[in-house]
Amino acid sequence: MAHVAAWKKQVVKELVDAMKSHHSVAVVDLHGIPSAQLQLMRQGMRPKAAIIMSRNTLLDIAVDEAAKERPGLEKIKEYLGGQCAIVATDENPFRLFKRMESTKSAAPARPGDIAPEDIEVKAGDTPFKPGPIVGELQKVGIPAGIEGGKIVIKKDKVLVKQGDAISAELAAVLPKLEILPMTVGMDLRAVYEDGLIYKKEVLDVPADYYTGMLAMASRNAMALAVEVAYFAPETMSPLLAKAYRSAVAVSSEAAFPTKDTVQFLLAKAEASMLALAARVPELGDERVKARLSATPPSPAPSSSKKEEPKEEKKEEKVSEEDAAAGLGALFG
Repeated sequence: MAHVAAWKKQVVKELVDAMKSHHSVAVVDLHGIPSAQLQLMRQGMRPKAAIIMSRNTLLDIAVDEAAKERPGLEKIKEYLGGQCAIVATDENPFRLFKRMESTKSAAPARPGDIAPEDIEVKAGDTPFKPGPIVGELQKVGIPAGIEGGKIVIKKDKVLVKQGDAISAELAAVLPKLEILPMTVGMDLRAVYEDGLIYKKEVLDVPADYYTGMLAMASRNAMALAVEVAYFAPETMSPLLAKAYRSAVAVSSEAAFPTKDTVQFLLAKAEASMLALAARVPELGDERVKARLSATPPSPAPSSSKKEEPKEEKKEEKVSEEDAAAGLGALFG
């Protein structure tokens, strides 16, 4: 039987204990993070999470051992590889992802790095005074020149296309132009929680994405329930309001006077009367003509003046029976 070093057993035990005692277990990518910066990240996360780095073979063994008590954890093994580490925490996967993203910062490119997006320089002034720097810029394809006693970039130019490697010469020049194209930080690959594996694509959503979807689903469910007249405590109020509006509409269409429809019916009757009077102007009196022309009616005898206010008050307090009788008289 092959001898296993004591330190390896200790590392595996530490990993297993961490994965068994914490709510969430994640695999993070540490590629490209300088050692000093990584130590600072570990210190910053220490109160909330344990970051354990080791050989991938030991990580693999530890996951298998911990999976005996946490079914489904073994699925996280497919995300092990390269420069990675195990993160054990009691935070949920979404909070952990946000915390991982907060560790990231812009960094200068190194020779051979792959451009995450097009690297471009813009036309305009530079902070450099005339000197050998002009040759350095031109050597890497930057259209630089001297104008007015200073170095300027004459036009916009894409130096590296997304997905292409960055040369050593360009990597040396970009920081001088304050172009930091790379992002350095812990990159979350996947998280295990309660038997499920959450991949980065699932976790990388806006903070209100799922709450917004739930709110939309709730609104759609309410609209559907009201449309099909599904009775529930939440739908009773809108269903009653809808029934009331429908009843008023039917009553108005059928000219059935009630306290809720009499005003609409009188307004409709008046509109019909004015439309008819407009077609046969010789049948209308002075008040009708005044309404049609939108001008005040001509002065009337004093006796009429006293009666008109009374008529207006009566119209305001007209009863349903009077309204029905009046409509019957209007429409025969």
